[in-house]
Order: sequence, then C-alpha cells, then structure tokens
Amino acid sequence: MKYVGAHTSATGGVVNAITHAQSIGAKAFALFTKNQRRWDAKPLESKTVDEFQKALHTSGILPKHVLPHDSYLINLGHPESDKRAKSMEAFLDEVQRCSLLGLDRLNFHPGSHLKQISEDECMSKISEAMNITLDKTQGVSLVLENTAGQGSNLGWKFEHLAQIIDKVEDKSRVGVCIDTCHMFTAGYDIRTREAYDVTMAQFENIVGFRYLKGMHLNDSKPALGSHVDRHDSLGAGKIGLDAFRFIMNDERMDDIPLILETIDETIWADEIKLLYSFVD
Repeated sequence: MKYVGAHTSATGGVVNAITHAQSIGAKAFALFTKNQRRWDAKPLESKTVDEFQKALHTSGILPKHVLPHDSYLINLGHPESDKRAKSMEAFLDEVQRCSLLGLDRLNFHPGSHLKQISEDECMSKISEAMNITLDKTQGVSLVLENTAGQGSNLGWKFEHLAQIIDKVEDKSRVGVCIDTCHMFTAGYDIRTREAYDVTMAQFENIVGFRYLKGMHLNDSKPALGSHVDRHDSLGAGKIGLDAFRFIMNDERMDDIPLILETIDETIWADEIKLLYSFVD
C-alpha cells in the first residue's frame, strides 16, 4: 500500500504539520522540527511533545510514514573542522528531536566538499559523522537524500550513496530517500517504462531497495542531467506523469512515506488524489 503526503508547514508548532497533512488528505507527511534556516532552536517542551504524539495517533498516520528533514545549513562533509563540528552538533540535535517526538527516521542531504577536499575525503567525513551520531542515539535511522549535484554537493550518483553507506557501521539504521527531481536532473531518466526499469535496476544493484525509507515526488523544471534543483508540479515539468504512475504501481515503494515537495501547495490535495488514481 502507498502512503502519500507532502512536506507540510510546522510554523507555530510541530503539531501544525499534522493538522495541515490531514487537511489535504495525506497518509504521510514531512516536516522540519525546527527552523531549517537557523542553527539554534529552543528545546522541545514536554507539552509540545505530548501534543504532537497525541495528534499523530489521532490522525492515524504512523511514525514510519513521517519523514522529518534536517536543517539546510548542516554539512557533515565540511572541509573545515570547526564548521563541520558545528554541523555535527546541529545534526545530533535534529536526531534527538526526532527521537523525542517518537519518529524513527531523519532525512538529510549528504554534504558538500566545497571544492576544498576530494569527493572521497568528503564522503568519508559524512560516514564518520553518521557513525558518531548513531553511537550517541537510538531508534532513529539516518536517511540520505540523493541530490541534483549542484555545485559541490555529493549524493547525486547512486555510487556516492553506496560509498557513504559502506563505511557506516550500523547499517540497520541507515536509509535512502529518492527525490525524483534530483534523480532526473542528476541524469537518471524515469520518463518511459524502459528508462524507469533501467534506472531502478541501477539503484537496486548499486544501493539496494532494502535501504529505501522514503521518496520525494517532484516533477522537474530543468532538463535531464542539468544538475539544477528546481521542482515543479506533477505533470507540469520535464519528467511528466508516467514516471509517477510507475512509482504508484511499484511494490518496492510500499509502506514508506511518499512526499510531495511540488511548488504549488494549494493543489497538494489534488496531486495526492491524482497519485492514488494511478494505482491499478
């Protein structure tokens, strides 16, 4: 069974993300547990945690169908030790916030070498940061999101994800989130049945579907292989609707959060209905 939702706003409190998800008919959702463009965040109060857990239970949405996203400021592969340490501290806080809320995964962008160190060194730093974080926490899986490959961002190749995972010691708490726009602009075509099958076979062979813990369902404004990250509404971009029909009928995407990050939130309810209409 598929669990589709969107990245809903937690402005005014994390519980509001649940309310928003329910209003659009979502069976899953994503959220930021703090302001994603600030380093600091006040700790979650016990009242806030209780309200969130109660509202989540009432909503019928399971914790495993919630895909929290960390701050955009974090770079676990930062070449400068002091700035990487700041990122690692913030990342640990993000994982702990998920744990407090009763959520079992945290989605994050792997990191960037900023053209100061090699890709291999950067990926080793990311794996090391994940190992340190996993040692200090329990119950929350670290979910690497594939990127479009803009600038010096790593994670746009399936091989990058596999290399990072390979050096993580506790692989039971590692996952991957596939963003369809990022995948497409990184050069992986999914527009036709044949192209979709080839790309998903590559993912299975290089990374493995056993690690898939979520997806971001986004059409793409830029063209295939452009390495530009600009989302579009479903069917309005360069990917088109067929790819999303393939996903909705692919049992490998069952029982994970399938999250819209498309550009017009006023039509998210319609896009959710559209995706469910694709199921054969």
